[in-house]
Amino acid sequence: MARSKSLNLGFLILLLCLSAEARFVVEKNSLMVIAPQEMRGKHDSAIGNFGIPQYGGSMAGTVVYPKSNSHGCDEFTESFRSKAGALPNFLLIDRGECLFAKKVWNAQAAGASAVLVADDKDEQLITMDLPREDDEAAKYIQNITIPSALITQKFGEILKKAVKNGDMVNVNLDWRESVPHPDDRVEYELWTNSNDECGAKCDVLMNFLKDFRGSAQLLEQGGYSQFTPHYITWYCPKAFILSKQCKSQCINHGRYCAPDPEQDFSTGYEGKDVVVENLRQLCVFKIAKESKRPWVWWDYATDFHIRCPMKEKKYNKECADEVIKSLGLDLKNIEKCMGDPDADSDNPVLKTEQNAQIGTGSRGDVTILPTLVVNNRQYRGKLERKAVLKAICSGFEETTEPTVCLDDGIETNECLKDNGGCWQDKVANVTACKDTFRGRVCACPVFDGVQFKGDGYSSCQATGPGRCRIKNGGCWYRSHDGKLFSACQESGDNKCQCPSGFKGDGTKTCEDVDECKEKKECQCPECSCKNTYGSYDCTCSGDLLYMREQDACISKSSSQVRGAWFAIVVVLAVLAVVAVGGYAIYKYRLRSYMDSEIRAIMAQYMPLDNQAEVPIHSQDENHA
Repeated sequence: MARSKSLNLGFLILLLCLSAEARFVVEKNSLMVIAPQEMRGKHDSAIGNFGIPQYGGSMAGTVVYPKSNSHGCDEFTESFRSKAGALPNFLLIDRGECLFAKKVWNAQAAGASAVLVADDKDEQLITMDLPREDDEAAKYIQNITIPSALITQKFGEILKKAVKNGDMVNVNLDWRESVPHPDDRVEYELWTNSNDECGAKCDVLMNFLKDFRGSAQLLEQGGYSQFTPHYITWYCPKAFILSKQCKSQCINHGRYCAPDPEQDFSTGYEGKDVVVENLRQLCVFKIAKESKRPWVWWDYATDFHIRCPMKEKKYNKECADEVIKSLGLDLKNIEKCMGDPDADSDNPVLKTEQNAQIGTGSRGDVTILPTLVVNNRQYRGKLERKAVLKAICSGFEETTEPTVCLDDGIETNECLKDNGGCWQDKVANVTACKDTFRGRVCACPVFDGVQFKGDGYSSCQATGPGRCRIKNGGCWYRSHDGKLFSACQESGDNKCQCPSGFKGDGTKTCEDVDECKEKKECQCPECSCKNTYGSYDCTCSGDLLYMREQDACISKSSSQVRGAWFAIVVVLAVLAVVAVGGYAIYKYRLRSYMDSEIRAIMAQYMPLDNQAEVPIHSQDENHA
């Protein structure tokens, strides 16, 4: 017990030295009062470091204040679950008397959708952090799923007064600017630790590494992200360098230290064992990155935790070397990177890590393990795959998100309630509501290969080819005696037009036209008209045949004569074409023959242009 107290005292001094000039930045989100009108305005709120903030999205709700248990330290006897069709309830709770996380847990159990904690002091906003691990806190910390935020005392009093007066106070929590999203690549870093015996936080961290590995590697391999692991180390104050605490917990003569895993010098592993393994994991990342495979770090970190746990006494160099070899990494280069832990000099890798702990720009100093930083902003919330992936995805410029960000696992599921307020056709089972990690979007869909167009909120209409397959394109249709009559047109301007034989608007009604009664067809003297659904029958008296095109009756014999004459005309026309063609061929062949004969005769009396002249030699030349 005395050893443990001595250890805690040594590191208390160490932490005080480090925090004397520490720079803390509170991560904020915007809280906008929508109603009542006189309260409209934007206010800052500090994001709680637990639960699941809706990074990249926003959330609207109605503020409610409990009738009793205003600090939320006990279980609520009243329900804050919102009614169907109503806005979610944001429970306003007073600060004090118990842990922040316990207040939020009790509010979640009572049905609240979010929690606003009103500060009890007139001060700058602070981060509502997780409590120290204990059996009671462990029961609820990792089960908190609703977002929470701390608001100032002054703003809290204004909200409480309005709610008590019976006003409906509607607010909007907005996380869209909590993480910067300047381009199509996200830079993020995880401050972690190889120690697996530090309680609930270590268990959460190791489970996160295993669950998030697949998503992280997809992002890295696709070039969508740049990930960097970091490890917190402390230095030992000069006055304590020769003490047993520093010698067992530090390497390089007190320059780089980590707490004893069991917080007991007499048993188990020492703090310097943790520092050495942290250094090894940093060098694994460095060598893997140089070989263009930075994502292998995730494999090493998870495999080492599984294969080399402290509980099984395998947390050592031999086990780590086996993991490194199995991943095809260069062991000699990693050992060269690690250097000599007993040297009285700086280690370049760990020195860089200590410098990186100091906050820059919009990021504060890193003092909490684990800490996730996305686009140089510290992440606040539950360390689990879905919540972290949503925060990383919110760091992309809109419309540049990779496929992994459209995973069903990180959707907000707003469409499950009242279809998200979007257009919906329940009969055809078509909806314009689409869940994304940024929130629901109302956009007319493509369904069964058919494009819908409209505003997505009140109307969406099928357009283009195939639109008549979806509820007949919204047009009138009717089946009669096994025949379908439809006002839907596959081509054209997508308007509904009654088919031939009908009249109406084409959308709701198309009435059968009585062609006989309206004397539009079958009007010849010998014609007899009978109306049918969508058409008409016209017959002629006696031995006459009705011609629909001419709306006239002719005798069948004259029809036959006409048919015979028509056949004769066709035959004669064919013969004429054949004769003309034959004569043209004859003339061509005859002319070709005559041309060849004339050329042959002329060749006997004079040379042609294409024949070479034949030289004539005299007798004198022959005798020479």
